[in-house]
Amino acid sequence: MSRHDLQTSEPVAAIGEGGFLGFLLTPDFTETGQAYGFYTYEANGVILNRLVMLTHEQESWTESEILLDQIPGANVHNGGRLAIGPDEMLYVTTGDAGEGELSQNQESLAGKILRLTLDGEVPDDNPLPGSYIYTLGHRNSQGLAWNSNGELYSSEHGPSGNPVGGHDEINLITAGSNYGWPEILGDEEQEGMELPIYHSGETAIAPSGISFDEQDQLYMATLRGEKLYRFNTEDASLSVALEDEGRLRDVRVHNGKVYIITNNTDGRGNPGETDDRLLVME
Repeated sequence: MSRHDLQTSEPVAAIGEGGFLGFLLTPDFTETGQAYGFYTYEANGVILNRLVMLTHEQESWTESEILLDQIPGANVHNGGRLAIGPDEMLYVTTGDAGEGELSQNQESLAGKILRLTLDGEVPDDNPLPGSYIYTLGHRNSQGLAWNSNGELYSSEHGPSGNPVGGHDEINLITAGSNYGWPEILGDEEQEGMELPIYHSGETAIAPSGISFDEQDQLYMATLRGEKLYRFNTEDASLSVALEDEGRLRDVRVHNGKVYIITNNTDGRGNPGETDDRLLVME
């Protein structure tokens, strides 16, 4: 394993929950050496996020194109998860940048799941014509994964402080839907808004990356919860698959193995001498 430099057109701002947040190889990486990146930066005293194309050459990554810019950012709630769906479109999560009302604003890219073509254009069949917005009403989505039927799921952070903590979510994502933040929380209902298929009640677990296995069981890494959970989408039951490894940032199931990344050096964990680590479960 070797460490490769990253050159961006603006310095990456490692501010609070901001930083270099998303990284995803393009489907043709072996031919082009390209990948997508999502990072936080500061311009004229304003914190923002951007989606870029990166190119790999001689053990260094260089920003080669800005695909989407001036996504609202803040010390908290920047989103940044990137994933390519079975429809060969690029999906991007954005946080509400600490301003919940932006999640309901269709003119803002904050608090959304965005959908782009692989070259950064607005797909013709997006729910809002001419808009990258795929769904709205999100606080801070951290995970994206599709099951074998092509259904999209996301994990999302709820409010973890007083007076209402917890209410972290797993959502079944459908095009054009509104997931309610900040208008509804937990089991609350409002016409035209979707309820989560699971929420953690008043316990904060801070879900991050998610991934389906071959049996369509959903694995979910958690930060505050410090566990890898297995979620059964049929009966909405949650069980512990791994614990005692500290904060877990991401999970990926591949060829029958489960790969997990710890995140104990993010300033909120208690790192050991060997952190952070890539773990593998059979």
